[in-house]
Amino acid sequence: MASQKIPRHRVFISYHDEDRDWKDKFSRQMGEHIIDRSVKVGNIDDTNIKTETIRQKIRDSFLRDSSVTVVLIGPCTWRRMHVDWELGSSLRDTKRNPRSGLLGILLPNHPDYNKERHNPRLMPPRLADNLEGEDSYAVIYKWPTSWAPVRIKGWIHQAFTRRNGIPPNNSRPQFVRNRRRKCSEGWKS
Repeated sequence: MASQKIPRHRVFISYHDEDRDWKDKFSRQMGEHIIDRSVKVGNIDDTNIKTETIRQKIRDSFLRDSSVTVVLIGPCTWRRMHVDWELGSSLRDTKRNPRSGLLGILLPNHPDYNKERHNPRLMPPRLADNLEGEDSYAVIYKWPTSWAPVRIKGWIHQAFTRRNGIPPNNSRPQFVRNRRRKCSEGWKS
């Protein structure tokens, strides 16, 4: 891959609001290496709007135009219904909204950041479902200690190329609300 030019991909960044600083840093660091299709503060006025309308706006205005979804995984990301919905929409392949590639980046504030193995119950369940097997649909990386946008652009491109290989697992029912368990406890099936 190093010998060929890697294209810029349209990337949707899914994250827990508590990790907004990490999301902003990711967007800044990747700069011209990606086309950021994420929802930004102020893009959607969610006062007096039904949850389903917010989901539709995110799906039709942001996810639809992306080719890869990057999940920034902090300690509580697994609890968030919006992250689950974004992942579910990213994995669907419809005429109007084609399927996106998927990758996770473990943030330094995550309890498994410096561990060799990651507890799947401390990451979004829909992402964990797609990490199984040798030829998985998604892959998890660690937030780099030294930033190398070209390397991360390679991760994104690999997720893009994997999206048409093995079909993703999107069978889990969508969250109807945020999970209430403590972040350190993880989810239960």
